Amino acid sequence: MNSVVDQRKDKFNRYKDLRQNPTELLEPAIKPVAEYSVWDRINDVTDKDSFKEFGFDFDETNPLEFEGYVKKKEELRQETGSHDAIVAGACKIGGYDVALAVMNKKFMMASMGVELGEIVCQTAEYAGRKNIPLVIFTASGGARMQEGILSLMQMAKTSAVIQKFKDEGGLYITVLTHPTTGGVSASFATLGDITLAEPGALIGFAGPRVIEQTIGQKLPEGFQRAEFLEEHGFVDKIVHRENMKEVLTQILMLHSK
Repeated sequence: MNSVVDQRKDKFNRYKDLRQNPTELLEPAIKPVAEYSVWDRINDVTDKDSFKEFGFDFDETNPLEFEGYVKKKEELRQETGSHDAIVAGACKIGGYDVALAVMNKKFMMASMGVELGEIVCQTAEYAGRKNIPLVIFTASGGARMQEGILSLMQMAKTSAVIQKFKDEGGLYITVLTHPTTGGVSASFATLGDITLAEPGALIGFAGPRVIEQTIGQKLPEGFQRAEFLEEHGFVDKIVHRENMKEVLTQILMLHSK
């Protein structure tokens, strides 16, 4: 059986072949991680033309007056088509109404700042008002250093809102993609009623080297990878990208009223 690395190499080579042969259609689901955009993800898992992005209108945030921060965000907005490191909206998956949020690691490595935290909270609140499931695809390097302590406060804020949504009977599904780390992994990313993950995804708080230096021990092989976490009960199921919509539809069907 091929390793995850070998599988990714095969997909990358396949993608190169398709780019060189424009007569053959490219399916977004086979794109390697570096080429797979937030919009590819949305198009792959939602029913055709069903996704309606929320029109959030937030004031510009630069609480620490971090030099160049606002300019950097403006450049990334032009480059990625996202206002921040997450895209959220209402959609249908397999015919079921869903509130969907997808983190965009091409926007400052999907680091979590005030705006991202507020989008997660408002999306959860929307799902609660509409009595529909909440699905979040996570991918992040952690909290956003340019916003200091305010970025860390989003961990508590998002966790509280998500827990309220769940306490009121909402279904929360998380899909952990590569990588899901730092403050995001320590908050809303790991609070799902059902937790899925993509093969080979790095999932954890601190990096392996930091942990090894802290505890003075060698970590097990594959530590913090999706397969290791599934084996130890942290992840419910590993799902390949091309099967994601089918699996989500099955879950939504089983939990539909």
